[in-house]
Amino acid sequence: MYYSSGNYEAFARPQKPKDVEHKSAYIIGTGLAALTAACYLVRDGQMPGSHIHIFEKDPIPGGACDGYEFPGLGYVMRGGREMDNHFEVMWDLYRSIPSIETEGVSVLDEYYWLNKKDPNYSLMRATQNRGESAHTDNKFGLSDEAAKEIMRLFFTPDEALYDKRINEFFDDEVFESNFWMYWRTMFAFENWHSALEVKRYIQRYIHHVGGLPDFSALRFTRYNQYESMILPMVRYLEGHGVQFHYNTKVSDIRFDIQPERKLAKHIELLVGPEQAAEGIDLSENDLLFITNGGCVENAALGSQNTPAAYNTALGQGGGWDLWRRIAEQDESFGNPDKFCYDPEQTNWMSATVTTLDGRIPPYVQKICRRDPFSGKVVTGGIVTVKDSNWLLSWTFNRQPQFREQPKGQLVGWIYGLFSDRPGNYIKKPMRACTGKEICMEWLYHLGVPEAEIEEMAEHSANTIPCMMPYITAFFMPRTAGDRPDVVPEGAVNFAFIGQFAETPRDTIFTTEYSMRTGMEAVYTLLDIDRGVPEVWGSAFDIRELLKATVELRDGRKITDMDLGMMERMILKEALKKISGTEIEKLLLAYHVI
Repeated sequence: MYYSSGNYEAFARPQKPKDVEHKSAYIIGTGLAALTAACYLVRDGQMPGSHIHIFEKDPIPGGACDGYEFPGLGYVMRGGREMDNHFEVMWDLYRSIPSIETEGVSVLDEYYWLNKKDPNYSLMRATQNRGESAHTDNKFGLSDEAAKEIMRLFFTPDEALYDKRINEFFDDEVFESNFWMYWRTMFAFENWHSALEVKRYIQRYIHHVGGLPDFSALRFTRYNQYESMILPMVRYLEGHGVQFHYNTKVSDIRFDIQPERKLAKHIELLVGPEQAAEGIDLSENDLLFITNGGCVENAALGSQNTPAAYNTALGQGGGWDLWRRIAEQDESFGNPDKFCYDPEQTNWMSATVTTLDGRIPPYVQKICRRDPFSGKVVTGGIVTVKDSNWLLSWTFNRQPQFREQPKGQLVGWIYGLFSDRPGNYIKKPMRACTGKEICMEWLYHLGVPEAEIEEMAEHSANTIPCMMPYITAFFMPRTAGDRPDVVPEGAVNFAFIGQFAETPRDTIFTTEYSMRTGMEAVYTLLDIDRGVPEVWGSAFDIRELLKATVELRDGRKITDMDLGMMERMILKEALKKISGTEIEKLLLAYHVI
């Protein structure tokens, strides 16, 4: 497997891998990584679909990319997905996945046309004082010292960031800025999470820094992530004869470990409602794709009138228990307990709110400054409540969010980073609240008169809470080897895929990361002779670096920095040296000087 960039490799079709018709594949899970691996086995690996088996412990596919209407409960979206125009693997695959909406076009086609016609941007990024604008005014609000802290992190080698937390590199100069409010609420970072991962994020999306304050950097799907992303892939795979095995847990995998060679030999399954034990023996021609860990494991739903359970016990047949059993067999298989040892550091809560009549939508419209029933962009990303004790954020994407959603209803999403703190209006931790109570807290922050809040939450909305104990487990500080390589050294017939496999330079908690691991796994194990698109290289583009330097400082030039006398003299001499050169022209073009 090798990386590439440019159209030469992008538009090429690889030759059929040797003896692929004599191979089979077994894939654990049906999240984006697993479905991507299956799609590349079919498209570029040219493996017969009937040879591909996908095991899913739940009755429906999708993993963390969900979006369902549960009978007797209501609409549920545990999370949402924000896309980037340089998700290179994602778009490489979706150009080949047929739309289930429009015959003759791809998922990429419809996504591209939608976001060209209806570009995303926010008109209200944050509120305070019960629905008033927080007046972030698209500014980062970074002091010179805060900008230097971010720059120091950007240039710190990965090795110096192993097992380091964000609060070991940033202090209140950063933490009290708009920059950190934007950053932590958009990506769900806590101050104790991995400094290495923040560095990767800054480098990965340096070309989008200027679009972070108003979310103009982002793109969204037409419907929820399940209907817009998962279902087209499932239909594509089913059309090629791929075998889906639902209600099937993989409880253990046994390996033959030799000094220079590692072979997956046996899979143990728990099948159906009775959890009947079954086994599959593997040979070198049986490829195994392992989704290890799981950010939505133990996720629990409440209801309008019941809280979501906070269950942290990790049981047999789940991704964490499986990874622990695998990791015991070889040190190259990673260290799961580095990520799942303390759910108090990795949990947050979300809630799906469905409006049932016309009383709540005007409050949404007042804040987002758009008609939420227009079918176009509504909030344009999350609206963060700056003075919320839960650090509440909420969003309504294009409506309807579900194809069968009744006319006149809105379906939106709320989340709080601090599930253990009492609310501003509801004096209980978010994790102890029913859906109705979470809705009441949200309505309070929308500015609904207090006398109307409870009645409106009870009769004008249906709110389903979701507790996710391990949702940001992948952000925990880590060192080299804590996540297994996609294909560990010496592996013959297996690969790790998903958010807890290691691939260079890309960032976790993104659709692209999951899909990249799936593509890399297939290309490596089948030795497909075509390049995997490299992670977009904006961190190595001097133009993007210069532009971001100015954007992070809200348009201030380096000549406007608060410098000491010696520093000013050095800068003055440096500017003299470059006067009349291409360097000066470049700095002027990007408003650095």
